[in-house]
Amino acid sequence: MLARTRLLVLFLLVPTFLSLAAAPPPAHDQFRVAVYIPVGVVERMKDPAFLQKSWDEISSQVKVDKVYIESYRSGVLADDALLETVKTFFTAHGVEVAGGIAYAAGGDTAGFTASEVESGQFISFCYTDPKQRDYVKHVAEVTARHFDEIMLDDFFFNNTKRDSDIAAKGNASWSEFRLRLMDEVSRDLVVGPARAVNPKVKIVIKFPNWYEHFQANGYDLDREPKIFDGIYTGTETRDPVITDQHLQQYESYQIVRYFDNISPHGNGGGWVDVYDTRYLDRYAEQLWDTMLAKAPQIMLFQYSDLLRTPELGDRKAWSGLDTSFNLAELDKWHTASTSSAPVNYASVAGYSLSKVNEVLGKLGNPIALASYKPYQSTGEDFLHNYLGMIGIPIDLHPEFPSDAKTILLTESARFDPAIVSKIKAHLEQGGNIVITSGLLNALQDKGLSQIADLHATGNILKVTDYWGAYGAGGGANLGATSEVLIPEIAFQTNDAWPIVRGTANGRGAPLLIMDRYSKGILYVLTIPENPNDLYSLPQPVLTSIKQYLLVDLPVQIDAPSKVSLFAYDNNTFVVESYLDAPAKVTVSTVGTSTRLRNLATGELVEGKIPASPTTQRRRSPHPPRTEFHIELAPHSFTAFAEEQ
Repeated sequence: MLARTRLLVLFLLVPTFLSLAAAPPPAHDQFRVAVYIPVGVVERMKDPAFLQKSWDEISSQVKVDKVYIESYRSGVLADDALLETVKTFFTAHGVEVAGGIAYAAGGDTAGFTASEVESGQFISFCYTDPKQRDYVKHVAEVTARHFDEIMLDDFFFNNTKRDSDIAAKGNASWSEFRLRLMDEVSRDLVVGPARAVNPKVKIVIKFPNWYEHFQANGYDLDREPKIFDGIYTGTETRDPVITDQHLQQYESYQIVRYFDNISPHGNGGGWVDVYDTRYLDRYAEQLWDTMLAKAPQIMLFQYSDLLRTPELGDRKAWSGLDTSFNLAELDKWHTASTSSAPVNYASVAGYSLSKVNEVLGKLGNPIALASYKPYQSTGEDFLHNYLGMIGIPIDLHPEFPSDAKTILLTESARFDPAIVSKIKAHLEQGGNIVITSGLLNALQDKGLSQIADLHATGNILKVTDYWGAYGAGGGANLGATSEVLIPEIAFQTNDAWPIVRGTANGRGAPLLIMDRYSKGILYVLTIPENPNDLYSLPQPVLTSIKQYLLVDLPVQIDAPSKVSLFAYDNNTFVVESYLDAPAKVTVSTVGTSTRLRNLATGELVEGKIPASPTTQRRRSPHPPRTEFHIELAPHSFTAFAEEQ
């Protein structure tokens, strides 16, 4: 991680002495806050002084509704007496308790060699080893003796390739073998034994943030939500550049919506940690986006990290601006909410959550562009989150969302053997389908040609200039960039139309093609060779694409890349910027609304209907919308309601 600048004298703002009788932190009424306590920290709680002092520091700065007390991790299993002592402490303080297990291997007890434990890489249990299987079962039984609810931290996967695994796999693929294995382990080594000890126990599995690759490690999004009593969502996206995962910020929102669609009413909340961020605002953004997805609970990982002094990091570019994460506000909040504790990550969490809590109750149910990712599928990994980062809200489904008017299909949809017939049926019923260039390439020889005469040529063009046009002839200039590598899509003139296109030294490179079929429209969205180059496209290009893809959405934004839109079904929405500089945004809405009300401040923004184009040849196919001009501070969000 890049070096960070520590907070100077606790932001140079915190008074040396604070009143011991200061008020408790304000409660949050739109969600619950939980804290996870790893077993190593549970072991420290043998010291009553540490337990009391640490709890005083955390609870004075963030209102905690529930704690998860871990029994096992990496070869360490807490003893019964300690688990009861810690459990009793928190219940006596009015906090709900649950258990936790991190089935991370390690230690001689788990039967792993020293070289495996010291490798620095995550190691799962070997679930084909009888000794380790017995130990997994034992941990579940011990934990169920103490708790009526147990959370499995996101190490409940399999990545060993020992001789016993190879023999058990046979001719199956590793994904097939591990999915089958972990379903059996879930039932026979965890859920079954735990319920035998405690028939009341509810077991929740936390799924990690790397959902595109679950099947390769045995995480089963299809069957495991039915085996367990609930699921939980890893929303820790951390930094998109310096980490090995390169997850985009929008995923902290999108993955909650995806898991909600997988397990309606069964998704217990989101999970955020403090790791791998270059600036402190990034921690707050993860918390905000998890809550904007309407998660019922936020899990703060982990207890001892909340006691750490936070690091500002590299935020010089916006340090003097009035951003959503505001150090002066944090100081006032901390002073009013805490006793003698210094500013720590608990302070940052409490303050950040209070910012989103004040608007969350005014937002309706999330709405977005429906998309389909079949169970156990891969292809154009995490692309939905890149699209979210350019202002295209995504509602990801594990089943084909046939009730949606417009459906986005990325390459992962190829895992549905009936996908071409589903595309055809949806178009015939008057719906629209947007497929990406990756899916076109996968389906062009598998029946898609019966719908449209389009194909990926295999050529890659270096595009520098961009144009928009709804019909024949010259197009409106949409700007220019340095070279962006774009796959070439071939189409038949007057059969299909390149409504947004680039040029590479004069050669056309369609970015968005439309082709009418029956009562619907098929669109092909070309994705650059490097998805990050979506952020390099000129703003008019992004806006033109959004006008077609989001035609059914009541609100759209004309904004730079890395500005996201979160829309809701009660004429409210949130716009959030992940940029390092202020961003000018034009919001456009349908209907009769003439002004926007800021849900946090009450301020009004007046709108206007722009003049229609006068050139008939370039007549816009889009319905008229009311436009509102706003400015967003860096790394900030603003919530609005439409008003007449």
